[in-house]
Amino acid sequence: MTSSGAVAVLRCAGRSVARYLTRPALAPGHAPRPYLHPVTTPAGRTVTEALPADHPHHLGAGVAVPDVAVVADTSVTGGAGDDPAGRDPASYDFWGGPSFVRGRGYVELGRHGVQRHDGFKLCDPDGFVAELSWTAAGERWLREYRTVAATCLTGSAWALDLTFSLTNVSGRGLSLGSPATNGRPGAAYGGFFWRAPKEASAPVAFGPAGDGEEALHGARADWVALAGAGWTLVFAGATEETRRDPWFVRAAEYPAVGSSLAHDARLALGAGESVVRRVVTVVADGRLGREEAAALVRKAVTA
Repeated sequence: MTSSGAVAVLRCAGRSVARYLTRPALAPGHAPRPYLHPVTTPAGRTVTEALPADHPHHLGAGVAVPDVAVVADTSVTGGAGDDPAGRDPASYDFWGGPSFVRGRGYVELGRHGVQRHDGFKLCDPDGFVAELSWTAAGERWLREYRTVAATCLTGSAWALDLTFSLTNVSGRGLSLGSPATNGRPGAAYGGFFWRAPKEASAPVAFGPAGDGEEALHGARADWVALAGAGWTLVFAGATEETRRDPWFVRAAEYPAVGSSLAHDARLALGAGESVVRRVVTVVADGRLGREEAAALVRKAVTA
């Protein structure tokens, strides 16, 4: 990997397959954060999208959480507190855009956190380890170590291995939430998130034992896939804890796959505690079948 200013380039078999923007310049209303874009197939087809018109706070592939709150009791697993807006008054949005408020829908609250790239702990041609600070109101709430690696699988497929470890360094209890835990069923996005390019036709979504967005959204499965015009992405939870998280899947409205750290309830994170997740994504040219996708996932996770 080489880096220049705010950009690092990830390579596989000598070819550039992803750019990592460490300090992107974003307009007000965003939650600034590093992200991968463009990510490409071995043949050079772009399979991420950033700042799309339908959701301008979607930023390629990366990690984002829409609701991080200070809590008095680290055993909290319910909804927001007594804030009249319907969210904890000490919550911040590390996703960007409007925040979902119970009883009111999406509202611009102006409480956006920042993921600050503090530097690379390791930087090799095929991957890196980065340290980030998640700050709110000028205070460091979370420390993240993000590990990203590229592995060549075949001449037409490679794998992007992303692990993130979030540690509560605020000295207080925190909890992670989502629009679902704040009253919007089915919107439990938060954690790993990959926005794919929107094309003339919606991509096909499939998994080990089911097809279609309705069958896969909210499901706990070893992997899920999106297949578009000349490309396939296969997302796999690579640890037991990651596999327990339901998948967030969109295809018809816009193409995206993510994890759900806070699906049914808020995720409590006491002072000094950490949450760790690993998602391996197969990036392939062409449209893979179910058996081919499963075989590449097995190879990618064990590589």
